[in-house]
Amino acid sequence: MTTETTKIPATVITGFLGAGKTTLIRNLLATANGRRIALIINEFGDMGVDGEVLKGCGEETCSEDDIVELTNGCICCTVADDFVPTMQKLLERDRRIDHIVIETSGLALPQPLVAAFNWPQIRERVTVDGVVTVVDAHAVAAGRFADDEDKVAAQRAEDTSLDHDNPLEELFEDQLISADMIVLNKSDLVDEAALEAMERDVAGHVARAVKLVRAANGSLPADVLLGLDSATETEIANRKSHHEMEHENGEGHAHDEFDSFVVGAGAVADAKAVAAKLKPIIEKHDVLRLKGFVEVTNKPMRLLVQAVGNRIDTYFDREWREGEARGSQLVVIGLAGLDKAAIENELAAVLT
Repeated sequence: MTTETTKIPATVITGFLGAGKTTLIRNLLATANGRRIALIINEFGDMGVDGEVLKGCGEETCSEDDIVELTNGCICCTVADDFVPTMQKLLERDRRIDHIVIETSGLALPQPLVAAFNWPQIRERVTVDGVVTVVDAHAVAAGRFADDEDKVAAQRAEDTSLDHDNPLEELFEDQLISADMIVLNKSDLVDEAALEAMERDVAGHVARAVKLVRAANGSLPADVLLGLDSATETEIANRKSHHEMEHENGEGHAHDEFDSFVVGAGAVADAKAVAAKLKPIIEKHDVLRLKGFVEVTNKPMRLLVQAVGNRIDTYFDREWREGEARGSQLVVIGLAGLDKAAIENELAAVLT
């Protein structure tokens, strides 16, 4: 419990699209043991899904009033405009806060966000308890964040002027570099030998001691994730991202390598068929992340869709609220150059 002279601890939960950050936070809230937790949820796109999922987290630990959503932008790029004012509003509230948890966009660089805790408006009242980076072990094992080295070498041999920077790999490394704890999530989907090799590889990206833990379905209690006492804001200058090392002049970080848009549609007749119909669209267009809510005809509950690559989960999460606008809305995220018109048409054909 905090007092007026004790800084409020804040935990930054980062990790790539679909790594399991929201599920990890749900488990954290379920095991908070009476801590009053405020959440700041940031999403890359115009529609908030993760905040909606977390709003059923329970009145005792975290009411809906304790959840702040920041959409249509990446928090690492909007520190001054969005994050600092949001923190100031939280700190000015009468309701006691024991801990602040910040879920970054899957495309965020944690470094500028953590550095913002050194701003005069924040540093006297809040400290970064730790940065927790969530890793999708299954995606890493499948090679999602690494280039085919032989293919890259062949391309370079043909044209030495080609730029072969891999935005997924660089972002993955930046999120690891920032961490005080690394969670290998979805470890139940990877065999032991692959996990051990992954642990060695992940540790090799971080030039210091860092806690490394395994998890299945984000199932880690609050007592593991909170209380790291890292004061990361005092150390973050030594954990520079690729962008910071390449742009020492302070040039702003952009997300030109990625596209995001929302597709809206009507109701579907068969909830069980949704995943099967979405899979070929995701594979055809190499969609990195697809998530949102689908209306099912004659069903009182909404269908939650969560897709990471071609791995798709669907389940009914809650009933539609009285007066709530129904319909289907899905957020699509991928590398720049997505064929938006084609994806919109194909999704619209599925969501009918």
